[in-house]
Amino acid sequence: MKRRHRFTIIARQGENMNFQLPPKKERHRLFGSVSPGTKIKPTQKHEMADIQSQKNHFLFSIDQVGISNVKLPVNVNCLLPPKQQTTIATFSLTSSLPHNQKGTNMSRFMEQLEQYRYKGFTLNFSTLHDFARELSQRLEQKDTKIEVNFPWFYERTGPSSELTGLNHAHAKMVTQYHQESGFTNEVALTCGITTLCPCSKEISEYGAHNQRGYVTMRVQLSPRYQDEMDWKKVLLHAAESNASACIHPVLKRTDEKIVTEQAYENPRFVEDMVRLVAADLYEIEWIESFTIECRNEESIHLHDAIASITVQK
Repeated sequence: MKRRHRFTIIARQGENMNFQLPPKKERHRLFGSVSPGTKIKPTQKHEMADIQSQKNHFLFSIDQVGISNVKLPVNVNCLLPPKQQTTIATFSLTSSLPHNQKGTNMSRFMEQLEQYRYKGFTLNFSTLHDFARELSQRLEQKDTKIEVNFPWFYERTGPSSELTGLNHAHAKMVTQYHQESGFTNEVALTCGITTLCPCSKEISEYGAHNQRGYVTMRVQLSPRYQDEMDWKKVLLHAAESNASACIHPVLKRTDEKIVTEQAYENPRFVEDMVRLVAADLYEIEWIESFTIECRNEESIHLHDAIASITVQK
């Protein structure tokens, strides 16, 4: 039997108020809880109405319907250390819906996602292809789309001190499956860089303004792509190798001297960045098309500077 505890509450005027707390159920009732009412609707699944499965002419077909903003731990393999890592991915799972079906089966999306989580979700296109095909069968729909966003971590070593720390980039993988046409795969990566203004360097007696920039690369992959090629490493290299300098998590004074001098030796406009990165991506045989955007958080201007380019090979 639970003991009833006596509490002392200090009233606003400073006087003591001693009273005995009522049982928890009574406290809930005090704050608005009510007893369950009489239930007359079915409790067995086979007896319940299946509203979303109704068939009729519902005016329009739907391009995409499903679930989004689902966060789960996933395993990521890569060629840069740490070569095996666990990160938190945000999933969006959808399919089309014909005009004669009222709704989709939302619970089936999560059922399959939980099955893969239980087995250990390793994030690569081989796994995403299996997932998309199985989801299409589970939903009894002709197509599915899987979109996954996640932070990807990689080590970066100081150029002089050789001290290592973790950098990260924002990565995205998209697989679309259709029973007749098969799979299409897209990836995207956004990473930070340093840019130094060529105009500032040219007109100034000494120094030049520089800032952090962000390069976003969205890429359509060809069927020639294989998971072991590691698209993350390739896109990261395309952005960083064309920048004024890289972003470093750990820099000592000897490192800073090298990095700032490197930036001064490699001035870049945002226009320069998108063109140079485009040249690198154009040479990669397993890339079919791409869009590149560069945004600089200008250090002496109120505005950001932006540029973008799209190339269909």
